[in-house]
Amino acid sequence: MSPTDFDVEYVAELARIRLTPDEIETFRSQLGQVLEHVARLNEVDVSQVEPMAHSFPVYNVFREDEPRASLDRELALSNAPRQAQGLFIVTKVVE
Repeated sequence: MSPTDFDVEYVAELARIRLTPDEIETFRSQLGQVLEHVARLNEVDVSQVEPMAHSFPVYNVFREDEPRASLDRELALSNAPRQAQGLFIVTKVVE
């Protein structure tokens, strides 16, 4: 796709963006450069490359769950604007 084939006005309309004629030409040029780069990337031979999700192995690192002392309830509630029966009172946000 060449830069002249890319309909910047149509994409701007879909995105509900108003563009000046200068902006349209700037974006057309920039998008043309991006499309040229993608076309060059499509020329690279990747037939011998194994498909992968990451470029290096990713392993989950888990630590053992060990019980330990936590924050005291009274200390946690000491700065709460509203509390009742040892619980935080928050404003309802569901409509």
